[in-house]
Amino acid sequence: MLIPAMVSFKLIFFHLPIFFLFFDAGNASDDSKSLVRIGAVFDADSAEGGAIAEICMCMAISDFYAMHSTYQTRLVLHTRSSKDLVGTVAQVEDLLKNVGVHTILGPQISEAAPLVIELGAKAHVPVISFFPSSPNLSPMENHYFIRAAQDDSVQAKAIATTLRRFGWDEVVFVYEDSDYGNLFISHLVTALLKNDIRLAYKSAIPTSAEDFQISRELYMLMTRKTRVFIVHMTSNSLGSRLFALAGKAGMMSQGYVWFITTALSNSLNAMDSTEGTVLGIRSHVPYSKDLENFKSRWKRNLNLMKPNSSATKLNIFCLWAYDTIWALARAVERIGVTNSNFLKLNASESTVKDLAGSSRIGPRLLNKILNIKFKGLSGEFHVVNGQLKTSALEIFKLTEKGKRVVEYFWTPGKRSISRRLYSRTMLKNNVVTTQLRIGIPVKTGFRQFVDMETIRHTNKTTYSGFSIEVFLAAYEKLESKNSISFEFIPFKNESSGGMNGNYDDLLSQIKEQRYDAVVGDTTIFSNRTLDVDFTMPYSESGMTMLVPVHGQKLWKMWTFLQPWSWDLWLTVFASFIFMGIVIRIMERRTENTTFAGPRNRQLGMTLWFPFSALAIPQRDMVVKDWSRFVLVIWIGLAVILMQIYTASLSSMLTVDRFQPMFMSVDELLAKGYKVGYQKDSYVKDFLMDRLGFDESQLEEYCTTEDYYKALTKGPNENGGVAAIFDEIPFIRVFLATKYGSKFMMAGTIYRTDGFGFAFPKGSSIVSNFSRAILKVIENGEITKIEKRYFRHGIANQGVASQIPPDNPRILHASSLAGLFIIVGIVTLLALVISEGYFWRKTVGLAQQFISKRSSDVSSNHDQPRNETELVAVQSTAQVNAAPELEVSIPREEDDAEINQVHSS
Repeated sequence: MLIPAMVSFKLIFFHLPIFFLFFDAGNASDDSKSLVRIGAVFDADSAEGGAIAEICMCMAISDFYAMHSTYQTRLVLHTRSSKDLVGTVAQVEDLLKNVGVHTILGPQISEAAPLVIELGAKAHVPVISFFPSSPNLSPMENHYFIRAAQDDSVQAKAIATTLRRFGWDEVVFVYEDSDYGNLFISHLVTALLKNDIRLAYKSAIPTSAEDFQISRELYMLMTRKTRVFIVHMTSNSLGSRLFALAGKAGMMSQGYVWFITTALSNSLNAMDSTEGTVLGIRSHVPYSKDLENFKSRWKRNLNLMKPNSSATKLNIFCLWAYDTIWALARAVERIGVTNSNFLKLNASESTVKDLAGSSRIGPRLLNKILNIKFKGLSGEFHVVNGQLKTSALEIFKLTEKGKRVVEYFWTPGKRSISRRLYSRTMLKNNVVTTQLRIGIPVKTGFRQFVDMETIRHTNKTTYSGFSIEVFLAAYEKLESKNSISFEFIPFKNESSGGMNGNYDDLLSQIKEQRYDAVVGDTTIFSNRTLDVDFTMPYSESGMTMLVPVHGQKLWKMWTFLQPWSWDLWLTVFASFIFMGIVIRIMERRTENTTFAGPRNRQLGMTLWFPFSALAIPQRDMVVKDWSRFVLVIWIGLAVILMQIYTASLSSMLTVDRFQPMFMSVDELLAKGYKVGYQKDSYVKDFLMDRLGFDESQLEEYCTTEDYYKALTKGPNENGGVAAIFDEIPFIRVFLATKYGSKFMMAGTIYRTDGFGFAFPKGSSIVSNFSRAILKVIENGEITKIEKRYFRHGIANQGVASQIPPDNPRILHASSLAGLFIIVGIVTLLALVISEGYFWRKTVGLAQQFISKRSSDVSSNHDQPRNETELVAVQSTAQVNAAPELEVSIPREEDDAEINQVHSS
């Protein structure tokens, strides 16, 4: 389980530092919670251990209960400070006798660990140490002792492997003269012998040694021919003085090699620049967003609470302390403590020998801690055989500027160190072969994409699925196939059997160098490309929603009216009437008897004519040529309208049978319905960040059966959901099952770049695999793979036909406005041209206007200027006057009468 970064938002830690950093039983009480006291003993002034561990533990308590506010138990931390063996033992006795703690954290002083463990065993109180301790303290022999740190004896193998890698066959061991240093020698000698490396000399430095004593020992070492030194110390001050004096003696120059072990590597804050070679070994801490968030918060608290501390950055001891508190809090809650009292001791019982009190919950607490496993800030927190499970170690090099650069990694079970974590290079058939560790998702549902099966009698795991098959097909097309080998590694949580996080967590394993690639149904996103490189997509993708469909509807009485809106129906009827009137006007002076008779009959035929022209077409329905032209235009319009109506009605009747219950996201948000998504996918964040759903509205599901049950229950108070959001390939798989006929895709499609394979940033393999995937797609091999796993294609199949439109299929008058306008204009033009009366009337009026205008102008020019001239004009007018001839334009009626006379 990840330690969520959301802690910083739920509790602004740096606003309440004093309360949490000095949390004590006297300052905290909660009647509704069971309080469990725990104690910690360390040197509060020690920059490399106690000072920062105290802050980390208090932050761990506040962070944990900010995220688990509903827990019924609470840890109460009691801290004690001591700088020596006697003081440490006294403080532990006080915590057990007077405070009644149920767990002891520490001690920081390794010499005090055996006595503290003995006290814990007598009181039945677990002693958990995350500081360096003697390898001789075995948790298997001391049942109440838990080492929440890496076993120091393991690093001996990594040191020997590194020495062999660089060809150093002789070394000098410089160590702290204490149980911690003396007991490490046997482990180191064993590892060196297995790698044919000789231990030339052992130099013991007392923890109380003065500078002149250290310098004398260094000058003696200079007289020996061996120039490779292994330094094993717990004290930061002793180690710092050793290297400072070695620099003065000229032993930090070229030709000298210093190899410091984990305790000093993790606690040594600074070292002067050196021209020689300084290597170190330390625990590998995987990168995570939670860790980065914690670092920034820790630094603020350090500056606020311990401004004079020489500590500048976190070390592994602080992270182990933080994770230990989380493990304790989980263990206490699992016990469900109701009475956490400590069996009190008598006042006279003050020595270790006489200590006889015991914790009521100590044994159960010990058992729970040994069974806890989670992903903490330091990596995987899993106690195996009483101590933290061994993880990878880093081999770093100290540069001239004092910076530590990781050069190699060592992992348990490996015979050599490597440049990349969990990647190996081997020689096969005289060809250097790169072995890729490929992480794959562990799916409980939709196994058509990625599936795995373990054969019992061989204990061999086989991998299959669409994504796996595409990868294998692309691998066969690689040009550099012979130089690349691989193994699949499931991203599996051993305790639950499911996936160990989500897809983002899986991809982060590449950056943390646990995997060299990720193969699966992994969607390509821009934010993911910041940490990894993807190949070209091998499947089209996109997200939409899956919703139930309405049950089959019965046709209603007025269903035939639904394809068109009322304004369209009125427009069509108006066009019928308009067409009848036009034909009536054009045929009024012809021999067509259709419109003859009384006015009522003429009106009825005018309205009926457009319908009869369609229903009972006759050859001689109209007489004039222009009437025939208009009739053809009308019939064409009618045919187009009938085709549109038929198509719209057919579509509507089909949609009625498969209508989605919900059409849009806005509808779901407005009604506050719950929606579902596929577990471990990116869809949850998308629904919350992009679409605006509240986390309380979201439910996660795994399989197609889960989808069916949730959608069938419905969005009401039945424990179901209104819709399920998922990527289109997964929805297609669901629709291809026996449940598919009752559901459909609906709403908007949110596009993504599809599925791709992930590799480290800058990897040259990406382009090679992209070209290979392109070959698999082009030659049709991907289609064959689809047919083996699906009843449909998912790689390049469109989705538009699968999703109904957001608006109903109803046509409005505006949809056909262009058609009606064109028909109307053409019809009016035909009417004007056909009816000469309108044309002649217009021309006659124009001529009269022009003639009148001309006469007015002439009269103005010819007006007489005097009386004599007026008499002359009048006389001339009388002389020229003549009878006016009446000229008339023959009409069609007159032509008919003349013809009738001639015929008679």
